[in-house]
Amino acid sequence: MKQDNVVQTKSYAFALRIVKLYQYFVKEKQEYVLSKQLLRSGTSIGANVEEAIGGQSQKDFQAKLAISYKEARETHYWLRLMRDSGYLSGMQSESLLADCSELLKILGSIQRTMKKHNS
Repeated sequence: MKQDNVVQTKSYAFALRIVKLYQYFVKEKQEYVLSKQLLRSGTSIGANVEEAIGGQSQKDFQAKLAISYKEARETHYWLRLMRDSGYLSGMQSESLLADCSELLKILGSIQRTMKKHNS
């Protein structure tokens, strides 16, 4: 992977949004349990992308990207749950869900491309 790439940039920006959302939940909503789950999975996406970039091998790279994809799926779940339970408004959740879906598409595409090249 290139040093400055789309998935790295987008996953970092998304993690930053998740951190700010967590701060909002704690300060404004006094919500700690669900928001902590969202914080963990939402920031883990980018952390695993970074680990993949620094991977020791192709297999290591693929494993870290797979974890990143799973964390993005989990984050998508928590965002929907926060929206549907009333902690997030429809407008608040729309943009976050769109960004999360975009990350899922990018990560999924990288995984599919790698599988084709390894077959």
